[in-house]
Amino acid sequence: MSTGGLTSPRRRAWTFITNGLRRLGISGRSAVILGPSLWLAIFFLIPLLVVFKIALSAFALGQPPYLPMFIWGADESLSITLHFSNFLFILQDALYANAYINSVRIAAISTVISLVLAYPMAWFIARSDDKYRNLLLMLVILPFWTSFLLRVYAWMGFLGRNGIINNALIGLGITDEPITMLQTEGAVFVGIVYTYLPFMILPIYTALVKLDQSLIEASADLGARPFMTFLTITLPLSMPGVIAGSMLVFIPAIGEFVIPSLLGGADTLMIGRVLWDEFFANRDWPVASAVAIVMLVILVVPIMLLSRAQNAVVEKEA
Repeated sequence: MSTGGLTSPRRRAWTFITNGLRRLGISGRSAVILGPSLWLAIFFLIPLLVVFKIALSAFALGQPPYLPMFIWGADESLSITLHFSNFLFILQDALYANAYINSVRIAAISTVISLVLAYPMAWFIARSDDKYRNLLLMLVILPFWTSFLLRVYAWMGFLGRNGIINNALIGLGITDEPITMLQTEGAVFVGIVYTYLPFMILPIYTALVKLDQSLIEASADLGARPFMTFLTITLPLSMPGVIAGSMLVFIPAIGEFVIPSLLGGADTLMIGRVLWDEFFANRDWPVASAVAIVMLVILVVPIMLLSRAQNAVVEKEA
């Protein structure tokens, strides 16, 4: 069979599709983004609207455990019932406010710790020889080859009273009795930083590896000390990577559920655990949906601030 015979049906199909898109008034650029737009609409926007609909409903015993929003009457009339009591309940109950504040605080501190640890690691990888750079990047990505849940359980083995760290401290004579590390807020910080550290390293590495070394050499020739060169050249030019890495760590950390549940104690209250309890323990889907919507609104503010700062840095460099 000839190559032309194989490619001819494909060409005809491609021509048919492109002609159909032109008839619909869809240009080539619009056709490229059509697929991702449909994907986001189906798997993000529509589920979000469903959650928002449930948040405006009321709790009910049954399946599903909430009242319908649209009710058709016998006279073919449509009645729409909106319950804002769920949002009022969240605003009035201190439990949810403490959960939001605690989640933002833990996520922010974890982001700062990740940045402090990731920046020198990213700088070292970016300044390494090409023959070692791929190996170092592979070591950064290597934890993703194992299950996230197994990695968190591994930290339980490290931080437990009979864990590796306590046994090592007692064996070295540093302490006489085990130190309580598991089921504490510090263990939550360790778990979040360990889990999301690669998300901070990779964007910063991408920014640093593109850094023009002649600028650093020029700064040294003009008599600037290394620390001043870092503050005036390296850090400002790497800010897009810093902001991107901070977003990749802060946004998922604020809604983290597994790490606080396994490594944190009863006092470590985060919004992810509250969502789990409302959905599965209390089966109060309307309140849980309202909690999720409010959390989304809270996340929008730092996302907009970080995006604006990133755009300002990019425009300044341009």
